Amino acid sequence: MGARTVTAVRYQIRVQGHLDNTWSDWFEGLTLTNLADGVTVLEGLLVDQPALHGVLIKIRDLGLPLLAVIRVVDAAGAAAGEPG
Repeated sequence: MGARTVTAVRYQIRVQGHLDNTWSDWFEGLTLTNLADGVTVLEGLLVDQPALHGVLIKIRDLGLPLLAVIRVVDAAGAAAGEPG
């Protein structure tokens, strides 16, 4: 079997409630943006599915309601961060 190249994928995760930017490191360095409607958007590159699941577990552990998990794709249909 040939070697598989692992490329990080950009995700956008929405949770109910506001978090300040001091949580960014704990959430794998994702960017946190608080919206006016009380939602926090966590966005950035995650190296693989276990990293995504790790972030989701942290959200669960904080008791934050999960609103959405979106794999961000570019105009060509490839996940952002992946070779197009």
